[in-house]
Amino acid sequence: MGFSRIYFLVVCLVSLAGSALAQGRLNGVVQDSVTHEPLAFASVFLANTTLGATTTEDGKFDFPRVPKGNYDVVASYVGYRLAKQNITVGTAAQSVTLRPASSGPQLGEVVIHANPHQEDDYRKFTGLFLGTTTFAKQCRISNPDAVLVAYNDTTKELTASAENFVQVENEALGYRLKYFGLRFNYNTESESVSYDGQPVFEAMTPRDDRQQQQWEANRAAAYHGSQTHFLKSVYDNRVAEEGFLAQQVRLVPVPRAARGMSLLSKKKTRLTAAEQDSLRKWQDLPLIARLYPAARPIDSLRRISPDKDQVFLRFTHELQVCYFGEAPDPNYDAPMSAIGPVGATMPAKRQVSRLLLLAPETRIRPNGSLANPLDVVTGEYWGFQKIGDLLPLDYEPPVATARTPLPTPPAKAN
Repeated sequence: MGFSRIYFLVVCLVSLAGSALAQGRLNGVVQDSVTHEPLAFASVFLANTTLGATTTEDGKFDFPRVPKGNYDVVASYVGYRLAKQNITVGTAAQSVTLRPASSGPQLGEVVIHANPHQEDDYRKFTGLFLGTTTFAKQCRISNPDAVLVAYNDTTKELTASAENFVQVENEALGYRLKYFGLRFNYNTESESVSYDGQPVFEAMTPRDDRQQQQWEANRAAAYHGSQTHFLKSVYDNRVAEEGFLAQQVRLVPVPRAARGMSLLSKKKTRLTAAEQDSLRKWQDLPLIARLYPAARPIDSLRRISPDKDQVFLRFTHELQVCYFGEAPDPNYDAPMSAIGPVGATMPAKRQVSRLLLLAPETRIRPNGSLANPLDVVTGEYWGFQKIGDLLPLDYEPPVATARTPLPTPPAKAN
């Protein structure tokens, strides 16, 4: 058992915190970084939300009602690099100045134009970027010519970028997503995927009430069991109540190798050539993942600051997270990892994911987003979900309903 074959790291360097009931006002101006001249009709948005605006002729913008929280406010203008500023919105009005820099080639800079029509590479990119879930299959990139895809035979990396934005039409969730500043990387040897950028969402207009209801149902399905849903349950201390089971996974040597290495390391005399060769082979053997079935207590998943104002995700080794509220997507063909001891009765309807923390701890915001998404890597079911299942951070999930009762794992945590 281990991380799924494709590791998944998605970065949306933005977060929304707080309740939509508390709102503030945000306004400002977009100017050229050198001349400070206003940039008219620039796009300004709060990244990974549905909140966007266009500047006036004098470069000004205004968001009259912004839910209280922390955001990346981003300005985009043709011929300029993205300008970004992190802000915290409270009840008092505040103003910001964004100054994008020209994106023209600098002295000594080499500009390489990749062919955006390499069909095989582009097809592979769309599958890894949008995903292969039922919802992802209802997505399309409406400006494919804007995507520059290239493969490097030396590094074995498939990369993709866009000078301005990639536009995704998500017919399953009813959103039009503009993904600014795309930086995508797929390593064919490690099969690891990473991408980041600054997305903004626009709600699409439904054909009729029936389509709107379907979109709302699909959005709820995309939210339930997601990483955001889990992290919010950790923040709120409602892991079990929300239908999650969090378990610890440790990577250990295979038993035979562990015993052999232990015996050789304790040997008093000098190792023979054969013993040295055996030790080298055992050291090169892959580790196996050992699951500890007991549910992790909340204090082993999070730390609360002394002033009670901040919550941090913190756990040791790896975390296996099982969600019992929904069955996995029909297109998920990987075997679902075990969640309990052999012979234990466990619900068949479950989604099993893995979470690896790259830092000692990382801050969780009240809505389940991370202050630094680079601090975590997801695998298994969460690694299967990509842009096609992505929701804006200002999405309000429906009122919680009764969840499937959790299985009763061993009482003692290891």
